[in-house]
Amino acid sequence: MTDLLLAQGYSVVWPDSLTPRQETSLCEQSMATRQVRQSHRRGDVDATLAWLAQQAWTDHRRVALLGWSHGGSTVLATSDSRQKPPQARLRPDIGLAFYPSCADALRRSYHPSWPVHMLLGAADDWTPAAPCVALGQKAGMSFKVYPDSHHGFDNPVGQVQHLPRVPNGQHPGQGVHAGRHPVTGPQAWQDVLDLLKQRWPAPVSP
Repeated sequence: MTDLLLAQGYSVVWPDSLTPRQETSLCEQSMATRQVRQSHRRGDVDATLAWLAQQAWTDHRRVALLGWSHGGSTVLATSDSRQKPPQARLRPDIGLAFYPSCADALRRSYHPSWPVHMLLGAADDWTPAAPCVALGQKAGMSFKVYPDSHHGFDNPVGQVQHLPRVPNGQHPGQGVHAGRHPVTGPQAWQDVLDLLKQRWPAPVSP
């Protein structure tokens, strides 16, 4: 994705919420035992946006926030209208959330402070699409459900695998499925580029 965005003339910054906190992955950790939570990741995004606000090369009118899975949930958490953002940070123009977990946001009457588009897998048994569809309809958000697609369907390599050690799926104790869909994965990445072009029709200066 970095290479794809750079080729289109965008700048890319990826904040690392795990390594500085001595973590490499959250996938096999239960929700109750996780030390890295959405509040931490939201703070990391706020700090990154504050840093970007100080850079001479930043186009303040064209800032997108992208996230996948737990990072997709971070997009929701960062855009939540109930959270008062730090004054120093930039306001993203659009958020793109790949297969986030939407159950909590749905229960808490989430509403986005700026447009958020969700890219969801119809066959996702890790972070199911149904709560996100309900959230999108309730909060007036755009979304697209990709058929026959599992969690991580846009992974550029690999294939669908059963991950028995993941505890937080739709069917606790049974693991989850995740992996690339050779058709919908590339389609979703093209959809990201198309959404950005629709949002910002003028050419982006490198």
